[in-house]
Amino acid sequence: MKVKVVTKILEANDRIALENRKLFDAADVFVINLMSAPGAGKTSLLEKTLSAKSGLKIGVIEGDIAGSDDAERIEKFSVPVVQINTGGACHLDANMINEVISDLPLNALDIVFIENVGNLVCPAEFKVGEDMKVMLLSIAEGHDKPLKYPLMFQESSALILNKIDLAPYLDVDINKIKKDALSLNPGLKIFDVSCKTGEGISEWIEWLKGRHGR
Repeated sequence: MKVKVVTKILEANDRIALENRKLFDAADVFVINLMSAPGAGKTSLLEKTLSAKSGLKIGVIEGDIAGSDDAERIEKFSVPVVQINTGGACHLDANMINEVISDLPLNALDIVFIENVGNLVCPAEFKVGEDMKVMLLSIAEGHDKPLKYPLMFQESSALILNKIDLAPYLDVDINKIKKDALSLNPGLKIFDVSCKTGEGISEWIEWLKGRHGR
């Protein structure tokens, strides 16, 4: 019975996600579902991305269980931003996104980032209408994460390894992270990034430009 209920929930979600995707495609906007554990640096990455003066017109949907700190940080860059508070749910779903799409000026944007709730499990299971999922992993989380949370790595098109500046101070095998991640998803694009020093941000921006120009 539980399996049937979960299947129905996911099927209903996928139908709404398809509706969202049609709206995004009609506006010719590229949508990235940005996922990570809490504190890995999703908002910091968006701040670096927005401050890079890439020429891309970016909008952001912020997802959190509660609070609006992240949206306030993004709002300082004078870009369209919408806050969603899930009230306890550990992920954003397609219906939540559907309810706020009209709050964004889609026709004036190139890319929309959906910053999902910090969680390495549930966000990977729910489509929201995105073109792709991108995962951000802080190397401080350890090199065991790909094999512990395989679905997140399997569902993502790109993996951003953040806080690379901390590598000399951590007992973490970055090569193992990459090897295990690629064993789960051979097509995964991997970036070494430090949102503190700016290392790797230019490569990330150039990749983003290519995605929008798809």
